[in-house]
Amino acid sequence: MSLKLFDLTGKIAIVTGASKGLGKAMSLGMADAGADIVLVSRTLKDLEVVAEEIRAKGRKALPVPADVSKNADIERMVKEAMGKFGKIDILVNNTGISGDKPVLKMEEEYWDYVMSVNLKAPFLCSKAVGAEMVKRKKGKIINISSITFYMAIPNMTSYCASKAGVVQFTKALALEWARYNIQVNAICPGYFRTPMNEKFFSTDAGKKIIEQTLPFKRLGEPEELVGSVVFLASDASNFITGAVLVVDGGQILGK
Repeated sequence: MSLKLFDLTGKIAIVTGASKGLGKAMSLGMADAGADIVLVSRTLKDLEVVAEEIRAKGRKALPVPADVSKNADIERMVKEAMGKFGKIDILVNNTGISGDKPVLKMEEEYWDYVMSVNLKAPFLCSKAVGAEMVKRKKGKIINISSITFYMAIPNMTSYCASKAGVVQFTKALALEWARYNIQVNAICPGYFRTPMNEKFFSTDAGKKIIEQTLPFKRLGEPEELVGSVVFLASDASNFITGAVLVVDGGQILGK
């Protein structure tokens, strides 16, 4: 087997939620593999920091500030990406928020907001980017879900429901777009260290969760997701679609 199968040289990847955490790590990892990256999040200042790191690797980076729950922003994102690069090979739908309210205290608007970011955004981005991929009959879409597609957590019903929806959306879209040679797969991370959760996992309650529920007794590091996304973005996965790749250090094995 040639390692060229994993080479992303000449590929153009869009990564949403790219300014921090897992999105940043995946963007830098695909740049290391040769891809040029369109970086998307709501804050341009944070995107510029990641863009400079990618350029320092000798790759091109296009920061695009956008709210991916809004169709107008997504259409502008695709227009800017196509204007600079002329094609889009890879889409990583990574943007997500935590939904941590119990049902009896959850407003309808809160439920709708979680769904709009975690489930509606992958649909809108896939539709807009997929239209360009269909024209070329080639593309990779990678949806970032969560182990909560399988493992339920109390007081996080909106999050669990949205991430389970991402998995079923992935499978159905994989069947729908196989005719266009577009592979659609999902990565389901477990507990990774990110700016969003680092404070909690440094508390006694967080440390207890790590000790009692994680077989490796530690959080995953964002860089440990890079191999999975490069694999699914590369030619090495050309005959894989509708797959759900769990990257959780064995956390759900005991569930």
